[in-house]
Amino acid sequence: MNPNTAHNPVFLVFPPEITIPDVQPTDLTAPTFESKSAFPKLLATKMKILGAMQILFGVMNFSFGVIFIFTLENPYPRFPFIFISGYPFWSSVLFINSGAFLVALERKPTGTLVKMSRIMNFLSALGATAGIILIAFGLILDQHYFCGYVQAVSQCQGIATLFIGILIMLMAFSIIELFISLSFSIMRRHFYCYDCDCC
Repeated sequence: MNPNTAHNPVFLVFPPEITIPDVQPTDLTAPTFESKSAFPKLLATKMKILGAMQILFGVMNFSFGVIFIFTLENPYPRFPFIFISGYPFWSSVLFINSGAFLVALERKPTGTLVKMSRIMNFLSALGATAGIILIAFGLILDQHYFCGYVQAVSQCQGIATLFIGILIMLMAFSIIELFISLSFSIMRRHFYCYDCDCC
């Protein structure tokens, strides 16, 4: 910068002071609006979350059933009992349908959808109960399924641990599914709908 050049002054323009009137607010209430949902907000959120969990359990059961398809290898002469019963496949249909009905019910509640959701959750509870019994029977029946046909102990332990882990996961999914579906099939107060023509 050249020292001989003149500096132009800079003027800052500030806005005038803002004054607040001394008026005291009399009422600080906010307007209330009616919810468009037929269910209370907390129940609608629970229905969406638990419906998504039911769908997830159905997909996981189906995935474990697909894994059991690949267990028919030499020297194993048959499929595991839980696969023969078909539980991973028919339970996944029940769980996914009951979860889908809960999510649909949360979005658009109608009297027919409430009845269908109750029926599907009741069938899902029956399926989960049957699954718990079948898995317990399968654990007893197939406890030596892999180790009875393999001579190498190290290979036997790894495969048996994986097999029992899958059965335990199926048992856990069935127990949780039983509690979720029972809560929406037996308790009528969950389905007290404000706008739809429920029974």
